[in-house]
Amino acid sequence: MIIELGTGFRGYTGIVPNTTAGFPEILRQNGHTTAAFGKWHNTPDIEITPLGPFDRWPTGKTWGFEYFYGFMNGETHQYYPVLYRNTTPVPQPKTPEQGYHVTEDLVDDAIGWINQVNATNPEKPWFMYFSSGAIHAPHHTPKAYRDKYKGRFNGGWDQYREETFARQKKLGVIPTNTKLTHRPKELPAWDDQPESAKRVYRRLMENYSGFLEHTDVEVGRLLAAVEKSGGLDNTLIFYIVGDNGASGEGGLEGTVKEVASLNGAQLGLTDLEAKFEEIGGTETEPHVPAAWAWAADTPFQWTKQVASHFGGTRNGLVVHWPNGIAAKGELRSRFHHTIDAAPTVLDAAQVTQPHVVNGVKSFGGGDIGGFNITAYNMVMMGCA
Repeated sequence: MIIELGTGFRGYTGIVPNTTAGFPEILRQNGHTTAAFGKWHNTPDIEITPLGPFDRWPTGKTWGFEYFYGFMNGETHQYYPVLYRNTTPVPQPKTPEQGYHVTEDLVDDAIGWINQVNATNPEKPWFMYFSSGAIHAPHHTPKAYRDKYKGRFNGGWDQYREETFARQKKLGVIPTNTKLTHRPKELPAWDDQPESAKRVYRRLMENYSGFLEHTDVEVGRLLAAVEKSGGLDNTLIFYIVGDNGASGEGGLEGTVKEVASLNGAQLGLTDLEAKFEEIGGTETEPHVPAAWAWAADTPFQWTKQVASHFGGTRNGLVVHWPNGIAAKGELRSRFHHTIDAAPTVLDAAQVTQPHVVNGVKSFGGGDIGGFNITAYNMVMMGCA
């Protein structure tokens, strides 16, 4: 449970107990060097202070990362982020006017870390967790990317959903006999919207899509650095495309002040029209209308907030490890869960799941085994 929704019930407090060990700590004790970059939403708010305690920070003994560069909590401003290096607040290296965007900064730092590891001890395996702030709100998109999508969504969310559904069938992502779910009555039809509203809604989706492409490009730049280091074929990569389905938090009209929207203050079309030229820039905090989120979750019926339908919970996963996986380019439809990641990583590294870590007893497995690595390096990436 995230700390903002924590309760007093065991398992739902939002506070990870010391009877649980992060698998970065297990890997660290078995010879890996470990680092985390980007979004970190696992430390209780009351512990995000200059005095700590730091046990549940990324570099704390609960999780076991040796290095962290990123932001705490669920989101941050993409142009003016609140950044930490390990447990110390740090300023961003340049301004938005100089071309700053936090995703690019995180990738720069991650590449620097990889190069440092390889220069210092090229035989030492590493584990990286990379979680961008994208494309979680606020949807802050460099202008060149948002402008690329002008006119791409003129047909509206109903048409876009039909087109996506057809592409999914053609690609084999969904069975050919799949039937597209109906638009819920709570979401408006595109054709019923006035032209002034459509103009704003299109721009919000253009901005959203540019944000996604920008993220893809930056992830590609990180992977290119792994390839340049000569380690790509023997690096196990999990690329989890999102931590949930597209989100309906923008409300029926979308917003340029996402935090206000979360607190029940929907600003409305007048405010959106006033900020039209700035959508995606430093002075806005955009989020798409819920109907665009619904369309982005095609073929499912609902969005992130409605857990009863897969649109809120199911995401794509790409796994890449040429030296360890014979299959290439396969599409698989079986279900997995994020809880499958840790045992899979430990298995690839031939590390036995421990039941005692740092003198604290936990559940399952045997003692931490000797170091015998199969997957040389590992990268786990998620785009929010």
